[in-house]
Amino acid sequence: MQLFHGRKMTYFSIALLFIVAGLTVLITVGSINWNTTDDDETFTMIEGEYSVNGGEWKPTLDEVMVHEDFQELTIRGRLTNVPKGDNVLGLTANDAWFTLKSDGKVIESNYRADDSVFKNTPGYTINYVSAEDIGDGQHIELELIDPYPLLSSKCLTEFFDMYVGTRATLYEMLFRYKSPTILFCILICFFGLFSFPIAGIVLGKINYRYLAFSVFCFFGGVFILAQSLFSYMPLWITEPVQCMAATTVTTHFCMLSALIYVKVCLEKRTNKIVGNIIIAAAALLTATALVLHYTGVSDLYAGKPFMLIFVAVCAIILTFCLISEVNTKRETILTLTSMIPVMLCLMLDAFNEFVYFTSVPLFEIGMALTLLNQIVILIIDLRKQYLESIRYQQMQKELYEAKVSLMVSQIQPHFLYNSLTSIAMMCTKDPKKARSATVNFADYLRGNMNSLKQKAPVPFTQELEHLKKYLMLEEMRFGDMLNIEYDITTTDFVIPQLSVQPLVENAVKHGVGMKEDGGTVMIATREEDDCYKVIITDDGVGFDTAKPVRDDGRSHVGMENVRQRLKELCDAQVIIESEIGKGTVATIRIPKTVNG
Repeated sequence: MQLFHGRKMTYFSIALLFIVAGLTVLITVGSINWNTTDDDETFTMIEGEYSVNGGEWKPTLDEVMVHEDFQELTIRGRLTNVPKGDNVLGLTANDAWFTLKSDGKVIESNYRADDSVFKNTPGYTINYVSAEDIGDGQHIELELIDPYPLLSSKCLTEFFDMYVGTRATLYEMLFRYKSPTILFCILICFFGLFSFPIAGIVLGKINYRYLAFSVFCFFGGVFILAQSLFSYMPLWITEPVQCMAATTVTTHFCMLSALIYVKVCLEKRTNKIVGNIIIAAAALLTATALVLHYTGVSDLYAGKPFMLIFVAVCAIILTFCLISEVNTKRETILTLTSMIPVMLCLMLDAFNEFVYFTSVPLFEIGMALTLLNQIVILIIDLRKQYLESIRYQQMQKELYEAKVSLMVSQIQPHFLYNSLTSIAMMCTKDPKKARSATVNFADYLRGNMNSLKQKAPVPFTQELEHLKKYLMLEEMRFGDMLNIEYDITTTDFVIPQLSVQPLVENAVKHGVGMKEDGGTVMIATREEDDCYKVIITDDGVGFDTAKPVRDDGRSHVGMENVRQRLKELCDAQVIIESEIGKGTVATIRIPKTVNG
């Protein structure tokens, strides 16, 4: 299917280039660390000292308070920005327990006193403390406990953050700091839902590589969005554990879709088996994690280390599978180059969860690079499709010219000369008959020319009328040496135009025409249980069907064209039976399924 040609394809490619440029700008803007604003009075922290895991007390650090791994952390001192009046102190806690004290009195905590299966799972919470409860803020103590020892604590602000403002301040912060990220994720999801599937259709067929990448692109966008907004989740999901579960589930689905994309691009049978095993194992791991979570055995965040290790190993295995196929297919090379950034960043991100070494959003960068790479590949594919469409149009033109040449070649020059000469002789002897023959000759030529425009099969009655005009002209030429008989018992079927004439022409020219005293050509039709038959019989010289067609200087393209058109348009067969000295029978067998 050729859906886009010429100007439309050019416009589509230009639009994609503008989108690539816009995406690059968004990635650049979105990668800025908006939270590091020295003069921002919204955020607050505790100035004083801290102790990690019951150890010695150290002075707090500027801007971040603490920057080292911990299982238990205590910070004491004063707030740099104390809420006053109607303002409140907002506390966001993610996957960590906290207790906040003022002058030795507990003023806020996220510990739950229930007996549910999630009693040991902190989840995500947002808490508000009034200015009255805090007092002058001179003696503040914060206690934090990380219940997930397998994962690195990373930066403190990923677990706990404080700000001063109203209850609507968090929405203002969301708009101020996260707008570029949200736009970036929406754009990624847009590509996943629309651009790449449409691209597969534009390329003329269902492209499973683009389809699989679109799924990965969508879940990648959702994953990045969830990772960026996890601190804001309790604004919409009030249950702390469900906030954490929603974020972690996006990680599972993103990783699974990435593995599926790579697997779809594999070609070798062995690699496909390995890919299927990995996908099945990843799906089983995700299902197991969900079951363990909702039965209270182990929550989703606690199982994250095992998922990260598994995905990292799978990424390495599938990458080697792709490398082993580099010499077999162009698409494999393109897939490898597009997946290298995200696979490498995915493995580094997994390692970073255990041994914290950077705060850079590695997976987001890898996803952006992979998306840009895939867009470039898409533009290359569209350009290739555009060039192929030009070649297709050129081939269509050449095919039309060849068809014209074929139709003209079927009207043999000697046939034209003989017909015109016969008509000229009739003009003096029998003007009325000459006039009738001229009309027949014009109708015959018109029928041949009209067949250039007619692609679908026509009713047999139409083909029969054209055939009769041709045979009237041949009877003028051969006179008494040519006898034409018709035995038409059915006409309720269709047939490609000009598909019977070449067979009748062979019967006239190479059958009875080669016989000294001439002969008879019969055209008959029959209806059987499963098909219609058109039978052309002559009692001419016949020929040996076992021998190849001799090189006699004539063109045999006409007969091959008839066979091909009958097969393609009607699934029909041409059967030739002949016996030397007795004649030839040509049968066209048309299945009834074609005629409905």
